[in-house]
Amino acid sequence: MGVQTTEHTRRFTAGQLILLVFLPFAAGYFLSYLFRTVNAVIASDLQADIGLSASELGLLTAAYFLSFALFQLPLGLLLDRFGPRRVEAALLLVAAAGAAVFAVGDDLASLGAGRALIGLGVSACLMASFKAFTAWFPAERLPLVNGCLLACGGLGAMAATSPVEYLLGWTDWRMVFLGLAAACGATAVAVWTVVPETPGRGGESMQEQLAGLRQVLTSAYFWRLAPLSLLMQGGSLAVQGLWAGPWMRDVAGMDRQTVADTLMLIALAMAIGFAAWGVISERLSRFGVRPFQIVAAGGALFLLFKLLLVLQPATGVVPLWMAFGFFATSGTLVYAMISQAFPLALTGRATTALNLAVFAGAFVLQWVMGFVIEVRELPDGLGYAPEGYGMAFGMLLALQVIAFVWFLLPMRHKEENA
Repeated sequence: MGVQTTEHTRRFTAGQLILLVFLPFAAGYFLSYLFRTVNAVIASDLQADIGLSASELGLLTAAYFLSFALFQLPLGLLLDRFGPRRVEAALLLVAAAGAAVFAVGDDLASLGAGRALIGLGVSACLMASFKAFTAWFPAERLPLVNGCLLACGGLGAMAATSPVEYLLGWTDWRMVFLGLAAACGATAVAVWTVVPETPGRGGESMQEQLAGLRQVLTSAYFWRLAPLSLLMQGGSLAVQGLWAGPWMRDVAGMDRQTVADTLMLIALAMAIGFAAWGVISERLSRFGVRPFQIVAAGGALFLLFKLLLVLQPATGVVPLWMAFGFFATSGTLVYAMISQAFPLALTGRATTALNLAVFAGAFVLQWVMGFVIEVRELPDGLGYAPEGYGMAFGMLLALQVIAFVWFLLPMRHKEENA
């Protein structure tokens, strides 16, 4: 294992790489994150229009994560064989179709099918970006470049809050999704026409590709990171992508506009966090501080603020949620860790295998939390009791602590320096 070289990057200036490589992929990831979190704002509309229970709403929203997760291992093979440009452009057209299906859906099955197609269609947005960036940008710049990409995802999460709530004031959620379908199609065209072909596309046979995947999945280093990604990153997605909004409504007593505004502040904190952790990692690496140490510090603070939310304080809720969003992003540094631990030819499979853990965790946790939350319904039938949220958030916190302790256990010298 080791860091790959990128001599071919000399073909382009830094500015050209930003325009031709970074921005098209960043647009796709912006849409991916918008889709991921928009149901937190339209949850009340879906419940009113379709008549969904909490567990059904959790299943519907988590369908995105399920199709996303199931496609990660095939996606890694496709990225390493055909390159990120071709794969992302094709899949964004699938996302466009999914958004259109969701926009016209009128029951759980049709909405779930649309949501699953969206998840499949945007499943390459992050991993294709990492694959392209690993090939085109210097290795020492990857934490910063990856952090800037993730910040664009944070901007997508922001767009899914108050801006969507504003649009819902003069249109409905169906028209919003038709607009998103058009945006996905336009981004697919941009990726196909603007992004240069990534060098290092594989000419491996299927047997050789599967052998490379097996090399990743049997790596002790991979299994050091996977539980943390599954429970901490996946759990954060489950909360921020759906249950944060109902929590604010039922536990904090916020009205609809205040919920949307608070979700936007969380997304802003995330966008800042994505960029900040990349800068922090790059700067501290000059003093010998490893990404492992930064993830450990950020993860500890994340768990602290998550505990405070489990306790459901009467005041200071908005700053706590913003801290939750900021420190949750520290865990994304594991992508830079895993991408630098394998040769360039395996980075697609390595990062998508890790992403499988993230989104499998998000799917299961988001759905299960719905079952726990709906145990106690409010007397008016318009929400759920704070006790249910306390049990669901507390259950998730306990699992996250276990994964964090596993991550902190001493690594072998080879793993520590990967």
